[in-house]
Amino acid sequence: MSAESAPFTYPEVGATRATFPADYHRFELRRPIGHGRALFDRAAIHILGFGIQKGTGVFQRADTETAVAGTELTVRIGVGPVGIVAPCRVVYVLDEPDRRGFAYGTLPGHPEIGEELFAVEYDPADDTVYGLITAFSRPGAWYVALGGPVVRLIQRWFAHRYLKTLPTGH
Repeated sequence: MSAESAPFTYPEVGATRATFPADYHRFELRRPIGHGRALFDRAAIHILGFGIQKGTGVFQRADTETAVAGTELTVRIGVGPVGIVAPCRVVYVLDEPDRRGFAYGTLPGHPEIGEELFAVEYDPADDTVYGLITAFSRPGAWYVALGGPVVRLIQRWFAHRYLKTLPTGH
């Protein structure tokens, strides 16, 4: 079965839009990156062009230049020849006046099971722009289950690194 026809590895596809499902580890990191609609637009372009993944060095490939629902992408975490390849598919793209980004879900072969949202938010009340990473996941491979709390620390570390790739500004 090719990745293009592979089903997601979890039934709650799209749940990062609203209520996260039970029985998963839940994670959220929301951090201000600056102010202004122009910064919001630049950050959205960065996110939708897989800039977060590219900026942290985990991006391996994607079917499309920018995130669209159905895009297959692969990220790789590792050093040199030793690494973990993680296939994903874009579940949805956020294109709202004050929220933009995309979520991807795990495919067979990914070491975790779940979904992750990469977004930028604009607060018109005070002109603040926020970077946002949210996810729900559980182990999909024995080594992730064995890693337990260490895997959660790595997830947090990556989320902070992801947000550091976002443009900042006034």
